[in-house]
Amino acid sequence: MGFTCGLVGLPNAGKSTIFNALANAGARVESYPFCTIEANIGTVSVPDQRLDRLATLFPEKEKIPTHLEFIDIAGLVEHASDGEGMGNQFLAEIRAVDAVLHVVRCFEDPNVAHVTGTVDPARDIGIVETELLLKDHETLGRVAKRLHQEVKGTDRKAPARAEAWDHLLDAVAAGQPIRSLPVDHAIEDLLRETSPLTAKPSLFVANLGDAGDNASAEAVVRAAEERGTEAIAIRGRLEAEIAEVAGSPEERANYLHEYGLERTGLDALARAGYRLLDLVTFFTFEGPEVRAWTVPRGTTAPDAGGKIHSDFAERFVVAEVMNLEDLLEVGSEKGLRDAGKLHRSGHDYVVADGDVIRFVCA
Repeated sequence: MGFTCGLVGLPNAGKSTIFNALANAGARVESYPFCTIEANIGTVSVPDQRLDRLATLFPEKEKIPTHLEFIDIAGLVEHASDGEGMGNQFLAEIRAVDAVLHVVRCFEDPNVAHVTGTVDPARDIGIVETELLLKDHETLGRVAKRLHQEVKGTDRKAPARAEAWDHLLDAVAAGQPIRSLPVDHAIEDLLRETSPLTAKPSLFVANLGDAGDNASAEAVVRAAEERGTEAIAIRGRLEAEIAEVAGSPEERANYLHEYGLERTGLDALARAGYRLLDLVTFFTFEGPEVRAWTVPRGTTAPDAGGKIHSDFAERFVVAEVMNLEDLLEVGSEKGLRDAGKLHRSGHDYVVADGDVIRFVCA
């Protein structure tokens, strides 16, 4: 698995349409609030031309890409943090994801009502962010009460934890998302256990109309820049329709080309998500598969091996690391080995994006 993304936004922002465009999963799409009652989940392959090229050397093997999981969470409304709409259920679902994709409506359509009456990305972003902050304030406040009770006990570290937590709680109350804040070492583990919503890395998805880029999309880009993240513009309805009728990746590419699009929203989103979460991809061709794997940047060879099988981390001896371009040029592992371009690396080796690796274990 690559990573899990939760699609959030106001009702009728087009989350289910974007979900269909990304996952081609046929999620129900209607023009009234709370059409999505239960979260839709879709798993899709991550496009990666490097894997495609590697697989050409092993036509007899199955090609296994890494995957993204998308969760289409129902629309948030004002006071969702107090349980309005389907607030509590859907806010809870966000806790399970690696990254939040904030879908913002950037299209006018008289047949699809906007819950506040007009399209205004800055206002809409503010509503969703406020609800997430309010929910975090409530969650962190409950933990704060427990921490202050612990101060009365014998744990010498309790006062420092409570003080650090109070600083965090005050910052959230002032409207600062946790992802933008320094976190005291004393509460790092507790914060991970609590899994606050605004600690999740976040991307914006500007859901465009049929005409493409517009002033609303530009407002989303500005909002993303202000928050130190990225905005991906997707013509949701167009890509969803193409995903429905295209019978192959080649056919989809042809449709996209007709509309002046160089790549799919999924491709753009996958790249942005990997940057956001600081992930890298390595490849293997052991056994019957040519396969892509996703790990955090900075992962050592034994831990990368453990991604394949837990025994690999414990029994790791050496990683035989190959450069993809060298391997493609020579045409085989044996040729690469004979040319002296296969590098044997030990426990301290940090996996680089694009590495092709054979793990040697005891």
